[in-house]
Amino acid sequence: MSIWPRTDSDGPLPQRAAGPATPTEIRVSLHPLPSMPELARAWTELESRSDSSFFLSWTWIGPWLAQMPDGIEPQLLVARQGDESIGLAVLCPRLRRRFGLLPSRCWMLHETGDRSYDRLFMEYNGILADRRFADEVTDAMLHWLGGRLSANDELVLGGLTLAAERAARRVAARTGHTLQLRVADSAQWVDFATVRAAGGDFRGGLGRNTRAAVNRSERLYRARGALEHRVATTVDEALEYFAGLEVLHQAGWQARGQAGAFANAAFRPFHQRLIAEGIPRGAVRLSRVSVGGQAVGYLYNFVHRNRVLNYQGGFAFEADNRLKPGLLSHVLAIEDALARGEDCYDFMSTPAGHKPLLSNAEQPMNWLTLGPDRFSRRMEAHVRRARGVMADAVKRSLRGWIAPAKGI
Repeated sequence: MSIWPRTDSDGPLPQRAAGPATPTEIRVSLHPLPSMPELARAWTELESRSDSSFFLSWTWIGPWLAQMPDGIEPQLLVARQGDESIGLAVLCPRLRRRFGLLPSRCWMLHETGDRSYDRLFMEYNGILADRRFADEVTDAMLHWLGGRLSANDELVLGGLTLAAERAARRVAARTGHTLQLRVADSAQWVDFATVRAAGGDFRGGLGRNTRAAVNRSERLYRARGALEHRVATTVDEALEYFAGLEVLHQAGWQARGQAGAFANAAFRPFHQRLIAEGIPRGAVRLSRVSVGGQAVGYLYNFVHRNRVLNYQGGFAFEADNRLKPGLLSHVLAIEDALARGEDCYDFMSTPAGHKPLLSNAEQPMNWLTLGPDRFSRRMEAHVRRARGVMADAVKRSLRGWIAPAKGI
């Protein structure tokens, strides 16, 4: 039976019931999206009972839904136990044609299928689930979806957490569907527990060449004037930094003959809204590194559950390659986060540039599709793998002089 465009209810979302709950008798249903105020209440209430990532927080999901392009009809997947909501996810239906000919119907988890809008980069994706039994809820919701995919349906799962990927693999094994790899990547971060266990000196723990490059760059900048790392404290100051980041980010990318993130029409308005809502909550952190009052680097980070996530940057590159504004900006931001008592500084996906040199931890982050084992899906997977081999070869040849998509 296809879930397209099936819904089970158009009534209001259930309110949380008092009393204990167990991971048995989980009921899953698909609904038209309720009003934004109603969904905000339900989402934030469940979020308070969840250990989910920043990208499943209402700080991200709210602006993402509010600025979604026309023509997309998001649906809400709900898991309940009794009258209590214990799992939520947004699914966007999308029609497409494989090889330009064969009709295919996709359900996309916290993505839209709109190529430009999805370049806002959803990562650490999964199900918003009650922390008491998050694995059981994730399994139940993905299994419910997998069991309702018809021959031409497909569930698109991008940027998954390890827990969500493990659940998807269990579902594939139980349903007989195939799980195909669209993009293989990894997330890298600085685990501050490791740094603190070694004495708390992040810079001192870097490789000799990296440490020398950081210190030399800092010394050269200080010879020009006062070096300052400042974190924006108000929405207005954060938006000012975001505008400055855009100038440097676009200049750097255009110098390489590429468009840059801000060429995407959805990028600026989405993040201006997210910044305006996230700064008062302490969920967004924009910082500027300046020398003699002149900006040489900006970083746009998220802060969630004591974890700093690096999302974007803009840096003033110069002909003198001893000056490394990106490297120095990240080191100063990492040292600031360490001093604040936070747990880690996460570069997220797309490891390149200085990220492997600064990180001390890593895990896979993959983009997958789940669906029936069809010849057309197998052929498409072969084509995708062939393209991936070519793309990886190009990346390897360019890595080291072209910055990654999110900037370093």
